Amino acid sequence: MKSRLQALGHRFSRALAVLPLRRWRHKAYVTLWLGRLVFWGGAIGVGLLAVLFAELSEFLSHHFVQGATRYWWLPLVLTPLGGALCVWTTRRYFSGAEGSGIPQALAEMQRPADAQGWKPLLSLRIIAGKILVGASAVGCGFSLGREGPTVQVGASLMHAIHGLLPRSLHIQRNHLLVAGGAAGIAAAFNAPLAGIMFAIEEMSRGVEARMSGLIITAIVLAGVTAQALMGGGNYFGNILIIGGDGDQLKAVALSALVCGLAGGLFARLMILGATAWRGPLADFRRDRPVWFAAACGLLVACLGLVTGGVVYGSGLEQTQALLEAEGNIPWYFGPAKFVATLMAYLAGLPGGIFAPALSIGAGLGHDLAPLLGQTAAPGMLLALCMAGFLAAVTQAPITSFVIVMEMVDGYSLVIGLMAVSLLSSGLSRLISAPLYPTLAAGLVARQVPPPAPATRT
Repeated sequence: MKSRLQALGHRFSRALAVLPLRRWRHKAYVTLWLGRLVFWGGAIGVGLLAVLFAELSEFLSHHFVQGATRYWWLPLVLTPLGGALCVWTTRRYFSGAEGSGIPQALAEMQRPADAQGWKPLLSLRIIAGKILVGASAVGCGFSLGREGPTVQVGASLMHAIHGLLPRSLHIQRNHLLVAGGAAGIAAAFNAPLAGIMFAIEEMSRGVEARMSGLIITAIVLAGVTAQALMGGGNYFGNILIIGGDGDQLKAVALSALVCGLAGGLFARLMILGATAWRGPLADFRRDRPVWFAAACGLLVACLGLVTGGVVYGSGLEQTQALLEAEGNIPWYFGPAKFVATLMAYLAGLPGGIFAPALSIGAGLGHDLAPLLGQTAAPGMLLALCMAGFLAAVTQAPITSFVIVMEMVDGYSLVIGLMAVSLLSSGLSRLISAPLYPTLAAGLVARQVPPPAPATRT
């Protein structure tokens, strides 16, 4: 009897000893799931914001094109005034929302912990400015895209939720920024693989095991949200591939040469305009940014009148028409889009270059098609030039070919897309420094004052 009582006492003691441990495990389990729910909510929010940005941009752009078709003089008034108002609004209320958004996200990842006077480049305020002012700029006829800005939007939202996550989860801020930026690209292009490659190649330059789970989860949730609201089709539908291996080899070589040179020049001009532009025009832009934006808008409007309006907006409709061999897109679409996009970028407006770069690449492919006898169905050459020009501009070849492959359902062309992206990117490196890291380094340098010179005693 005594031994039985002792055994029961030992069991009761062990149960009491385990109880605090069970409570601790329960609390940790609840904390873990609360953190997951907050993160999942942020990823879904990125998808919703990407859809909102897309719908608003397309709505305003559509009505601008309709108005310009009905009233030829409308762009001469609306584009300069709209550009000036967008730049004034950005500088007055949404500082940090200028430009693409990718350099801003990269710069925030390099932000020193003890930086004094650092102006935030990621915030909820910047989300509002990026979407509203960015869509308005496209609605005024500027050649800008929404994909790069969605990176800053996604990173800003993840930056905001970082403070809501339990500290016990030990999730680093930079990991969330990469996940948010990658989710933004995936949702904007409806291309989840492209989001993963963008995170690896452009934002993080390598992925840790812990980080990859965050990235993929954010991409999946943002992508599912975008597909549920916008449909599950490819961005540009399907393309028709014609010709044999010899034709594809010639197309790859010609596309890589032309797009590598053109994309490298484009990136070099963008870097020059952001970091090293000198002279009277540069001084005018620095001292009178609103008036400079109005002048850029007037030039874009004049270019639009001369080209029949093909340079307005992101170029999605013209690229779609080229891929489907419909409509009558002129030969000068690619070069004119090149100039119009540079003008919009120099104006200091919130907006990206991904979609315009793909449009420029499609325009170049349209011009090269007669050289290869592909005028009837040049879908293969257009896709190659789209990937090649984007890879040359960004010097991110893997991201570029995956984006185009997913957008046009070009899995049968994957080897050609890989080859032209790598060759174009390599050729671009001979002409220009990497675009986004260079712009990000410039932002960091302007935010962080140089160290004071040592004084001699």
